[in-house]
Amino acid sequence: MASKIVTSLIRLVLLGVLFIFLFYPDRFQLVFEYPGAPQSDSLHVRLTKTVFWLLLLIEILRIFYYGVVKSKAKGLLANTVTLLTPLILVLVFLEIVFMYIPQSHEGVLSKASQIWWAKYWKPVNSLGYRDKEVSKNDSAKTEVLVIGDSFAAGHGLKNLEERFSDQLEQKLGTDQYVVYNLGVSGSDTRDEAERLKKYPVKPDVIVLQYFPNDVEKVGREHGLSLSGAEPYADLKGPLATFVKRFYLPNFIYWQLPHASFSTFEEFVNKAYTDTTVLNAHLRDMSQMLAYRDSTGAKMYAVFVPFLFQLEKSAHYTKPVEEYLRSRGVTVITLTDGINKIPEKERVVGKNDGHAGVAVNALMADKVYEAMRRGKE
Repeated sequence: MASKIVTSLIRLVLLGVLFIFLFYPDRFQLVFEYPGAPQSDSLHVRLTKTVFWLLLLIEILRIFYYGVVKSKAKGLLANTVTLLTPLILVLVFLEIVFMYIPQSHEGVLSKASQIWWAKYWKPVNSLGYRDKEVSKNDSAKTEVLVIGDSFAAGHGLKNLEERFSDQLEQKLGTDQYVVYNLGVSGSDTRDEAERLKKYPVKPDVIVLQYFPNDVEKVGREHGLSLSGAEPYADLKGPLATFVKRFYLPNFIYWQLPHASFSTFEEFVNKAYTDTTVLNAHLRDMSQMLAYRDSTGAKMYAVFVPFLFQLEKSAHYTKPVEEYLRSRGVTVITLTDGINKIPEKERVVGKNDGHAGVAVNALMADKVYEAMRRGKE
């Protein structure tokens, strides 16, 4: 029996080497190249890690069987091993399970959100957008470009049919209209203007989806800071490494609140009331308007508020709304409609504050109604 324990210990040492390669490659300047690396594990990497954990469990059980059960060992050491072995088995089993559980979050920060992204962020066309391919056969139709950030892209929505741009296309009628979605997570107004210019379709209609954090990047450029927003900033030392690299603790970590909304609210309030920041933001907006003028397109702007801070959102973005209205943009607000939607239905999930199906349906209805009025 002693020899069997020794051979298991030797195999554990060898598994330890594999553990370092799989979980801490950066410490030894090792680089694995695959889609999503190094931010997320591919399916093949997760399968490899699963095999590692299963091999580890086999050796732990083997040592427990020969060292305690079969030898009928007694005493403090045997009792401690008897207590720890089931605990280790459960934790490793849960680690394996959570390697395959998707859950959307605000960004693609958690390991669960990375799994969600890989599973549901489809299709991605040749231009890099989560949308259908551009078709030359659609040039005879009225072409609508929806531009925006993660709300436009449908972050947190598993089915594209639930996204407001896709619902809008169905309402307008696919025989006469085609709607292309240019939503990109983390995008701001400056980036959106540039992407519009590069898109290979000259639009008849532009729909801008606007969210209060669109001012964030220009605010940072002009000296405003947002504290507490960096992921894992509240963790230090080995604990931070542990949470970042393993699925079970990472999942638990992201169920807890971390970024303070009050801090972000203060940042946004400063950004919209600071004339230097606001004017810079409006200059970025003017680039989008210049593109609209060059194409002769009709433009609509749908303002998505902070979904649980409706009135404050409307106050923050009022200068932008007024600016767009003064330049011939049809502005669409959602505050009254969202007020009628139960809070739980406003978002895609408790860990993801992006617009849920009900809010996307409201957006599609409002834009459709505005477009119909525009044709009258």
